[in-house]
Amino acid sequence: MAKQTKKAPEEISGRDELASLLADSLNKQFKDFKAAHFLGSGEASPTDLTEWVGTGSTLLDLAISNRPDGGFPVGRIVELQGMEASGKSLIVAHALANTQKKGGLAVYIDTENALSEDFLTAVGVDVSNMLYVPLETIEDSFEAVENIIETVRKSSKNRLVTIALDSVSAATTKIEQDADYDKDGWATAKAILMSKAMRKITNIIAKQRVLLICTSQLREKMGVMFGDKYTTSGGKALGFHASCRIRLKNVGKLKSGTGKTEQIIGVQTEAQIVKNRMGPPFKKATFDIYFSSGIDDYNSWLSLMKDYGIVKLSGAYYTLINEDTGEEIRFMSKDWRTMLTEDDSLKQYCYSKIWDIFIMRYRQQDQIDPDQISVDDDLDGM
Repeated sequence: MAKQTKKAPEEISGRDELASLLADSLNKQFKDFKAAHFLGSGEASPTDLTEWVGTGSTLLDLAISNRPDGGFPVGRIVELQGMEASGKSLIVAHALANTQKKGGLAVYIDTENALSEDFLTAVGVDVSNMLYVPLETIEDSFEAVENIIETVRKSSKNRLVTIALDSVSAATTKIEQDADYDKDGWATAKAILMSKAMRKITNIIAKQRVLLICTSQLREKMGVMFGDKYTTSGGKALGFHASCRIRLKNVGKLKSGTGKTEQIIGVQTEAQIVKNRMGPPFKKATFDIYFSSGIDDYNSWLSLMKDYGIVKLSGAYYTLINEDTGEEIRFMSKDWRTMLTEDDSLKQYCYSKIWDIFIMRYRQQDQIDPDQISVDDDLDGM
């Protein structure tokens, strides 16, 4: 084996003198905040992501964050988009409940006037401590966001705050609100306002312990035969400024009973990450949503582990071999939740298997084998 030459300490830790000089100059120029940073040096910077709020779905958390114990990134803007009844408001509710579990403040700005207090309670939101703000216009909504952040920071500087704006599509503008029904052409006003709001809000949120979740309704483009046939209203500003965009769609129905007693009790939802600055985009997570209780997280674990051969199904019984202990576990699907809640070591083992499937390891360009790459022009219409 060839002898490796060790680099001198100054070659490893040495910093470019001109870069250091420029950093000092910029930090003196902008005295109110630190303007220049060296990434990877251990000092805090605006790029750091140290806190996450769970979505209610472990698979979606991993798909977004590309790391264990992830979720929605605090200090960033997230957009949830989808058709009606696709689960947007439900995921918002789970995020607000998880914010409260971390001791944070949950704020719900409602422009649709369609919030169900009973459903929020069922999902786990403490509605008596959630701030509910019904507003109508884009202007009022983003002014409220600024006001909430400034007020919270004066009284509780390090408090976690999650603000949900549900939805951007339903919010009108003041000029449109005052116009007659037979007048048209106010769509550009909303796009201009959204662009201005995003420029202001993005930097405010980035410097605070704040998560902003915006929901958007999908609109179908006219005459589109190829590519993505859906778009969102309000221009493109939200899409550019959001660190993560998630598209939800129903892919199945959950039923109970047979014949005349058959009832639809939930839906199966697929979430696709169409934009992601925390990890690779275009990852998908599929999970069940029950109308009575929200996301069934553990069942999605079982489905994924079955798809990847971690558990085997024979008849009505599943078989899981714990590679750490060599133990073979046979169980029925109805016992799966109880097994995980009662056995922490089994739960951790299964979780490690799941995030090993979902998490992408970054590699340098010379480590990629071109023969293992296939090209798909479709990208599921994205």
